[in-house]
Amino acid sequence: MFNPLKGMGNMGKLVAEARKLQKELQQMEIETQKGRAEVKITADMKVKSVKVNGEEMNDLKDALNDALEKAQKKAAEKMQQMGGGLGGLLGR
Repeated sequence: MFNPLKGMGNMGKLVAEARKLQKELQQMEIETQKGRAEVKITADMKVKSVKVNGEEMNDLKDALNDALEKAQKKAAEKMQQMGGGLGGLLGR
């Protein structure tokens, strides 16, 4: 079987470990309740559900996920500007 990461040395290991960590974070769920609001998210910052007074708020959940995705993109852009993200940390 062809392995595209083979031959990449340490970088291939880092990529494989990052993918494994990402899958683990997607499986972890955090629930919290404050007053009449209840929120469930995953550790990779995806909102799974939002309830207020026991009523599911899908529009709010979708809006929060959109806002988080936009914030993550802006953060990634800023990291690129500051030195190429991980490449800058690795001396590339």
